Amino acid sequence: MQTVFETELPGMKLLKRGKVRDVYDAGNYLLMVATDRLSAFDVILPDPIPFKGAVLTTISNFWFDRTKGVIDNHIISTRPWETDPGNLGYQAARGRSVLIKRAEPVMIEAVVRGYLAGSGWVEYQKSQTVCGIKLPAGLRESSQLPEPIFTPSTKAPAGTHDENISYEQACGIVGTESATRVRDASLQLYSTASAYARERGIIIADTKFEFGIADGKMVVIDEMLTPDSSRFWPMEGYAPGGSPPSFDKQFVRDYLLSIKWDKKPPAPKLPEEIIRKTSDKYREALAKIAPGVPLEG
Repeated sequence: MQTVFETELPGMKLLKRGKVRDVYDAGNYLLMVATDRLSAFDVILPDPIPFKGAVLTTISNFWFDRTKGVIDNHIISTRPWETDPGNLGYQAARGRSVLIKRAEPVMIEAVVRGYLAGSGWVEYQKSQTVCGIKLPAGLRESSQLPEPIFTPSTKAPAGTHDENISYEQACGIVGTESATRVRDASLQLYSTASAYARERGIIIADTKFEFGIADGKMVVIDEMLTPDSSRFWPMEGYAPGGSPPSFDKQFVRDYLLSIKWDKKPPAPKLPEEIIRKTSDKYREALAKIAPGVPLEG
């Protein structure tokens, strides 16, 4: 599969380029296209990852369908190139695009943590808290938490870093009613997905959801439970006390940390071996989560 760093779809108006996704005007709806771009520490890396956009699209679509009984999502069609075969833009984005509802984003990132990792582990070592939530003493890196916790963050502009915030701060940003709905839906989505993933031999250590308002109600938007938005660990060999191997972009983060990159643009180029192994990890995540489900397109 040819890698795609940026899209220019024929006959379609580009509305936005995100860290990974390009969004186009599709009349009453939007066409969301997952490129092969990879971001780390909120910076877009210069090297695309083969198959990444197709994997993200396929995994998201799998979870959107599996969790629609928990909360509705923004999907109109997972195969827009079939709904309008004459649309050259749809055809050009075949395999990596979905047709979605227009939604007004809820301006917080909804993070659920079931295990102590990443920035949560860093904070815990300093204060025995994560986003202000007091946790038991004696936890180690990658320890399972007594119960999953909702730890929101800001939705930062492109090129800047999201910041962890408390639930009370989230209420101040989006209102108590919306924050409560986001929290409750996020925890339920995590519970549903993590139970299924454990059956497939995968621990979902943490994950991030995004929500929006479409047709007057809250829905899940963007992506869901992918290797970009989650930490996936193999259950086999799992033990707290370090950073487990993963099926996600933590592999790239670890490489960038090892070369002492300052996390500021421009990002360094990735070695071919890192690109290849990252692509393999994304495809392995798909195979484990949704065995037998082919890449879209």
